[in-house]
Amino acid sequence: MIEEKVFENIDFTDKGLSDNEFDNCTFINCNFSNVNLSDFTLLEIMFDHCNLGTAKLNDTTLKDVEFKHCNLMGVDFGEVNKILLSLSFEGCRLDLSSFYKLKLKATRFSKCSIKEADFTETDLSKSVFAECDLDGAIFDRSNLEKVDFTSSDNYSIDPENNRLKKAKFSRSGLHGLLGKHDIVIEI
Repeated sequence: MIEEKVFENIDFTDKGLSDNEFDNCTFINCNFSNVNLSDFTLLEIMFDHCNLGTAKLNDTTLKDVEFKHCNLMGVDFGEVNKILLSLSFEGCRLDLSSFYKLKLKATRFSKCSIKEADFTETDLSKSVFAECDLDGAIFDRSNLEKVDFTSSDNYSIDPENNRLKKAKFSRSGLHGLLGKHDIVIEI
């Protein structure tokens, strides 16, 4: 296990990683694009300005992992180890990523592009989507209770197909809840 180490400006697409267990480490401006991180254990990790586009995370343990200004396009988070899972995202590109059937209670997504991401059957209760672009994101049979969408844009959520009790939306976001009814909302 590698502990309390900072990795900076490393292209892991060529080198690979010397270990598969990391605790309290920081990765800054590193490239993990298409890297197989399956069966890794990542505890209290920060990825800052890293490229993890289409990285493989099958059975990867992600506990208290922060992603800041990272490319996570096309990552299938639905395949990670579900035990201990806790994540946060700030300024990330999560387009085309999948969170299928995950329990992501109280997860923070801040200033992220989350276009066409899949949140099917995901438990996002008490999560926050702050200033996120959710254009084309799929929310199907998802638990969105107490989720804060007030500052996010371009979402389309069917209230009949998702749990929305006490979820928060801005007035300007009403079209994202009523779009399927083809009604006109003037604000």
